[in-house]
Amino acid sequence: MKLVMVGGHTRNIGKTSVVEAIIRATAELNWTAVKITQYGHGVCSTDGEMCECSVADHQFAITEERNRDSGTDTSRFLAAGARRSLWVRTREGELFSALESFRKKIEADEFVIVESNSLRRFLKPTLYLQVVDPANADFKVSAQTFFDLTDAYLIIERRGDEINFAAQQQALLAREIQKSKPCFLVSPGEGYANRAVIDFVKERLTRAAANAA
Repeated sequence: MKLVMVGGHTRNIGKTSVVEAIIRATAELNWTAVKITQYGHGVCSTDGEMCECSVADHQFAITEERNRDSGTDTSRFLAAGARRSLWVRTREGELFSALESFRKKIEADEFVIVESNSLRRFLKPTLYLQVVDPANADFKVSAQTFFDLTDAYLIIERRGDEINFAAQQQALLAREIQKSKPCFLVSPGEGYANRAVIDFVKERLTRAAANAA
């Protein structure tokens, strides 16, 4: 299996758009796309609605998207050209509870792309991308934890704005640049993933396939 993970240092910064762009540009790979969501206290992992049920009642849920037009992230993956699209939901910090079932769901798939940072704790992907938005100083613990394991960084550049990183972002990114990690400037107008990003992904997947042959 060739596994690509797309994470980001905070919420709502374009991760889903990056996954869409990769799928659309490489639809011939027949991707299985996966959205992983971890819910906090008081939110049910079965349907995403508020509830008072305990985690013992349903620790996780894995559902397969069938609708290309619902507007959800998983439907966007199908509309972009994915062969399958899954939504994995767990309690915050309990992704491990879904791992065995998740592995079974994807064990026959050749190319899998996942929107998640937290899965990096349990699986080593073929390629791990992380989206970084200098305009947003929020820095999730999961993103910090795996920042140095990232293979390439997609730095959001907005037209007319000077790129000014938050201090913590700057320090961590500078360290990785010293290791010759690739950094790609992307923008909302190009779907957060440009030709350079797509070519990089294709090259890494081709190399992985050759090494496995």
